[in-house]
Amino acid sequence: MRDCVTTRGGYDRVLMAVAATFLAVSATSALAQGDAPRNNAAELAIDAAIPLPEPANVPPPTASDFKLDTTATVSPGPAKTPDKTPDLAKTPEQAKAPEPTKPLDAVAAPAAEPAKTMASPPAAPAATATAPEPAKDPVKAASNIPAADQPVADRLRDLIATKGARYFDRKTERAAVEKFYTGRDYAPIWTQAGNLTATAKGVIARLRDAAADGLNPADYPVPDFSAAAATPDALAEADLKLTESMLDYARQAQSGRMHWSQVSADIQYPEHPIDPNEVLANVTTAKDASAALESYNPPHKLYKLLKAKLAELRGGSDGAPIIIDDGQPLKYTPARGKNAPEAEAQMSDPRVPKLRAKLGLTENADDIRYDAKVAAAVRKFQESADLKPTGVLDDRTVKALNTPKRDKQIDTILVNMERWRWLPRDLGAPALGDAYVILNIPDYTLKVMQRGAQVWTTRVVTGKPGQHATPLLSETMKFITVNPTWNVPPSIIYNEYLPALQQDPTVLDRMGLRLERARDGSIHISQPPGEANALGRIRFNFPNKFLVYQHDTPDKHLFAREDRAFSHGCMRVQYPDQYASVLLNIAMPGERYTPERIRSMYGSSEIDLKFPTPIPVNITYQTAFVDDAGKLQFRKDVYGRDATMISILKNGRGKDLENVVAHAQPSYARPRGPLPSAVNVSDNSFSSGSGPNFFERLFGGGSPTPPAPVGRPVRRVFTR
Repeated sequence: MRDCVTTRGGYDRVLMAVAATFLAVSATSALAQGDAPRNNAAELAIDAAIPLPEPANVPPPTASDFKLDTTATVSPGPAKTPDKTPDLAKTPEQAKAPEPTKPLDAVAAPAAEPAKTMASPPAAPAATATAPEPAKDPVKAASNIPAADQPVADRLRDLIATKGARYFDRKTERAAVEKFYTGRDYAPIWTQAGNLTATAKGVIARLRDAAADGLNPADYPVPDFSAAAATPDALAEADLKLTESMLDYARQAQSGRMHWSQVSADIQYPEHPIDPNEVLANVTTAKDASAALESYNPPHKLYKLLKAKLAELRGGSDGAPIIIDDGQPLKYTPARGKNAPEAEAQMSDPRVPKLRAKLGLTENADDIRYDAKVAAAVRKFQESADLKPTGVLDDRTVKALNTPKRDKQIDTILVNMERWRWLPRDLGAPALGDAYVILNIPDYTLKVMQRGAQVWTTRVVTGKPGQHATPLLSETMKFITVNPTWNVPPSIIYNEYLPALQQDPTVLDRMGLRLERARDGSIHISQPPGEANALGRIRFNFPNKFLVYQHDTPDKHLFAREDRAFSHGCMRVQYPDQYASVLLNIAMPGERYTPERIRSMYGSSEIDLKFPTPIPVNITYQTAFVDDAGKLQFRKDVYGRDATMISILKNGRGKDLENVVAHAQPSYARPRGPLPSAVNVSDNSFSSGSGPNFFERLFGGGSPTPPAPVGRPVRRVFTR
């Protein structure tokens, strides 16, 4: 009988626990819907995930156990009228929750120690009950946005969610901006309590001075924060607009206002886009935000020197132009006779100090004499302005000096600064002391640089204007070939040798060329190594899709010319044995390669000298540059690149200029075509059409995999 009673009592206790749990869950649901707060221990135990302790030695229940005990329940009291003023320190959930009653406030202290409650169950559950603190929003709790900025933050949250694409049309930038604002709980970046921060002022100063960097300030509009401060909506929109302009500046400062594919199909530089996440973090945390933003411009010394010359041509760093007044012609006449005072042959004029400043003459800046140095500077300006270089300051010269800011020289500097943005930020190989090769097509010079200094230089011959133009590229030189075989490019076979064979079937034999033909009809023409080889004795190989390289030449007389654009696209080097020696000693300093050692290898068999570490080669187009003496130099726009770029920038389509223009890629297929019966085909002609294509014959290995041909045909480049 005792066992039965005990079992029945345990069963009843289970039923009571289930009933209590049901009531607690119901109360919890009611509270979530805005009903009265929970006021008993069972409800609070459910909230805190604390199981109710089972009483020890509980006797069997009686009827009195089920009577309602009103003394264990706290009445919620009358409803409290909510305060209409929002509390910015509360989360939305806290704002919705009803205010707790005073009886609950009175017993709130014990609830702060749940561990003691679990270890020692309270004697009076109602007396130890307390309402749990609503869960806090972790983002807002961490951000501590000032109350004055919270309305702006709320509006920023809405704008980014609904109109983010309107401000940031690039997905990567849009994602970065959203992540950045979310991480700060959408607090404004550029203002605090409606006032511009020091960081914002630095960014705005850099954007407004974008012209000094060769960029267009109109491309980076600055919102009017003073007018925007009136409403949270206007402040939020201004914040996003300044963020947009900052990212636009950083992107174009680093990669250019136009993509190089907009200019020509024979340009190929490695991409180096900005990381918008890094830009946002870098600029907003920098001590000098203006300097941080400016750092996205090219770091190269020659770029910075051009920037300084741009400021001089514009009449000072502030961009204010210097206007030369009209007046009588000024002329310098050298003094006659050994004892004639030079001062008597010089004219004086109050306009001369302005003229000195305009021409960048800093010595004797206030001197009013039109002396030999001023006349020489005027003569140099006249040459650059396509005027007769007389050295006389006449009306035509004054007019040319007073032309608008976007005159010819300034335009030339601007497009050259733009081309510097296309080049890799690190031109050299760090493992080789930052060594690299840089070739300037309009100047017809090649330089080897190491540790920031020029190691060696020589004259070069480059491609003819038009179809044979030398391409612009950055690649790495991997090996040198001594005694190279000239594998005639397919383009030359198609355009020159096949038509020549129709006129004279013996032309190849007389040139020392060998023709091979496969069973599939494809043709290969080559010239064996030797003194008469079109490539000379050495070829410098940096594999690229344009199939160009640098090499020796038997036509040495061309290096004496001032203009040296005569090749089919490749670059001929004046002193190849010295060039090879310099490169090999950089790549393999312990081998002690000398020009004499290189020449001792000349013969009839190809020899490949491979570099353990490739040396970067940068083919550039600098029609304006500052020489070692600090003088601004201009060169002829031999390929018309300047004219094309100036036209694009003046008639630009904004961000559309940054889009990549797809071009058809070069073909490395073997030529096919009919041959006259009298043509001599080599006895060791290849027997099938499965042999290597031209790229593989030239550089070894597999061909590059170019993208699918799209857009206008590529400008063909020929290798010789």
